[in-house]
Amino acid sequence: MVTEDRTLDELRVLLAPEIAANAAFDGWGQEALDLAADALGVDRGVARLAFAGGAVAMIDAWFAGVDGAMLAAVPPAELWAMKIRQRIAALIEARLAAVEPEREALRRALAVLALPQNVARAARLGWRTVDRIWRAAGDTATDYNHYTKRAILLGVYAATVSVFLDDESEGWADTRAFLGRRIDGVMRFEKAKAGFLLRSERLPSLSRFVGRLRYPVV
Repeated sequence: MVTEDRTLDELRVLLAPEIAANAAFDGWGQEALDLAADALGVDRGVARLAFAGGAVAMIDAWFAGVDGAMLAAVPPAELWAMKIRQRIAALIEARLAAVEPEREALRRALAVLALPQNVARAARLGWRTVDRIWRAAGDTATDYNHYTKRAILLGVYAATVSVFLDDESEGWADTRAFLGRRIDGVMRFEKAKAGFLLRSERLPSLSRFVGRLRYPVV
């Protein structure tokens, strides 16, 4: 047994990829967990304890591992040689590549997360991923841009995954093209927003003007 001397967190990391491999056929349930435990020599009871949260806990652990694989696939030295839009695209493509062998497991995972009782957890998992993407891409925003960037990217990523799941093109070229178009659209929006904010800063303050009418400087 490999259970000895391992924490529950370590067991979750160990078991998650094997559970995903089984989930493609058996769903994100007890059977997939038991098969993963047996394959890795983990006591079934301990494995069930590690994933007491059920299917969503298993998916959470798998997604966390996928995020780690994404970041490892595109090291900082590579990212910093790219433009920002290229960094975002490279990271998303790396994440898709990490889940590509278990595409059916991903489809089943998204179906589980779409259940009403799991929507809030699904949103947190999606936010965690896009936050890691933006941070890896070099984003340091702490104002409202921190949230708008992540909200927009979450929409881009979710739409891209929908295309990816049914993409039969060579090297999922259709998905890559779709992602490129969506990122270009976001960048155009960000550029336009930046220009608007800059212009608005240069405009005279209406409130200051009205204040001077009421309380003129003497």
